Amino acid sequence: MEANSGLTTQEVAQVLNISKNTVYELIKRGELSSYRVGRKVRIDEIDIEKYKDKSRTNIKTSSINVEQINVEKINNPIVTSLNTKKDLPGSSYKSDFIICGQDILLDVLTRHLEQHPNGLQALRRYIGSYNGLVELYRGNINIATAHLWDGDTGVYNIPYVRRILPGVPCIIIHLVCRMQGFYVAKGNPKNITTWKDLTRPDVLMINREKGCGVRVLIDEKLCKIGIPWQSINGYESEALSHLAVASTVARGDADVAIGNEKVAQQVENIQFVPMQKERYDLIIKKDDINKPPFKAILEILNSKEFKEELRGIGGYDLTDTGKIVEQP
Repeated sequence: MEANSGLTTQEVAQVLNISKNTVYELIKRGELSSYRVGRKVRIDEIDIEKYKDKSRTNIKTSSINVEQINVEKINNPIVTSLNTKKDLPGSSYKSDFIICGQDILLDVLTRHLEQHPNGLQALRRYIGSYNGLVELYRGNINIATAHLWDGDTGVYNIPYVRRILPGVPCIIIHLVCRMQGFYVAKGNPKNITTWKDLTRPDVLMINREKGCGVRVLIDEKLCKIGIPWQSINGYESEALSHLAVASTVARGDADVAIGNEKVAQQVENIQFVPMQKERYDLIIKKDDINKPPFKAILEILNSKEFKEELRGIGGYDLTDTGKIVEQP
């Protein structure tokens, strides 16, 4: 099985957060490569990344100071939401303010931040939790998000912030809790219910990329249980998102993947087997906490409007949203 099995136009629309018709228009204009399997259009993940890269490099420098963003440091995946508006009232920050993470709730947060009196227009960078903390340490982004489970302590995020940002005082703010589990075919025909089931010779797995929170959970669990990764068929096959692995299972190209419950609700022919509740947190440097955009973010996270919008999306436990977890 190829790790980058083609996605449908609907799946690509969800990945890029655009309409299905826009996907067809991009294909028609030759901006997004595609191919056909019978009568159905398919797009490879690598071509989605190429389209993102092309979109980034085509942004006019008159609209934004590219040197200020330091594109060479950012590399892939793409930074999105660039536009010509640089400043909003009450903020000294330019449009190189970057929020790192992959969950759709960050799109909601970015929109609320733009509308806040002391907010600004932020960029999004779609990389995994571990790499996001590394980029925060390097000073390439302003906000990281993480759902990194530590097998030794059973604690999310705090141990990783201490290790990956040594000597950098940080503040961890809780976003939401989500349920992680197995994506299997509807009806769970192979009765996959435990981590040990992944080692069965009749089970084929599709994995996530190194550095994302799901991959850390998988590797920590396997290590703690004592399961060698070599015993799992498909362990070395990787995809770049919850949606990509879920759709791989839905198409029958794999028997199992690991991801959050919300995505399982969006993909047909998928059944979700819950395994573990996780914490999804936001991490900022302590020196930034009193600066206008960061204060605005805290206000947004604790606002009724923001929480009601997430509640409408579904799949989130909002019990402690906006609370400061710890200052490691």
